[in-house]
Amino acid sequence: MFCVLTASIFFSGQVARAESGWLNDYKKAQEEAKAGNKILLLNFTGSDWCGWCIKFDRDVLSQPQFKEFARNNLVLVELDFPRVKTQSAELQKQNRQLAQQYEVVGFPTIIALNSDGQKLWEYDGYFAGGPEAFIAELEKLRKS
Repeated sequence: MFCVLTASIFFSGQVARAESGWLNDYKKAQEEAKAGNKILLLNFTGSDWCGWCIKFDRDVLSQPQFKEFARNNLVLVELDFPRVKTQSAELQKQNRQLAQQYEVVGFPTIIALNSDGQKLWEYDGYFAGGPEAFIAELEKLRKS
């Protein structure tokens, strides 16, 4: 019974994250960004242990203003490095490779790429100012 409950909690979290618009498959996200000519937003996070990551998610990424902006302008990719949650070996490998490729040294790190995969912007740490300030920064990228 415990295993069933644990599995259902784990998978309901994965479904909720997918329903929120966040992908964890980088290749699929790249294809979507290219097809829709959208910015690819990478969120390197420690979702179950990093206090600043959790705060950034709560204060910015989970807010309705950001979700609406993202739905129309971004392809979202969560690259998680959890300590408690389990991930497939393939997902762990992908996330480690991308962290190495983009030289991520701390969490949270947000990286914006154009639809061709070129880095447009990077921000390390907590982005203060709420969803409005974060959207304003992304809007500059979108218009450039």
